[in-house]
Amino acid sequence: MYICVDFDGTVVDHRYPDIGEPVPGAITWLKKLQRHGAKLILFTMRSNHPEGSNLLRQAVQFFEVNGIKLYGVNRNPDQDSWTSSPKAYGDVYVDDSGFGCPLTQPKGFARPCVDWKVVGPQLEHMCLSKR
Repeated sequence: MYICVDFDGTVVDHRYPDIGEPVPGAITWLKKLQRHGAKLILFTMRSNHPEGSNLLRQAVQFFEVNGIKLYGVNRNPDQDSWTSSPKAYGDVYVDDSGFGCPLTQPKGFARPCVDWKVVGPQLEHMCLSKR
């Protein structure tokens, strides 16, 4: 199962261009989903710029430091054989701006973020049913 995951407001608090604190439950659930065979694709607006800002690289390093191996970054490498579309193919997209995505407002967070207490179990069920 391919899961495209936004970064700011989904995995970390909105503190762009800085990286905010992890959203409660995000790291735990992403690791668990990987153990169930999910292929995680970072799907974010962060980018690297020639003048020196490496915001995308920093986001990728955040996952590495937290023990999460990304399958792709803003693209799904498996789709190259059947499309040239720039949109990353996923079975599901987790994004705090996604219509209907369950949100929560942790104390001290800049904005509401993904509620992994709701999203995590639903994604786990989807992963397990795809086996």
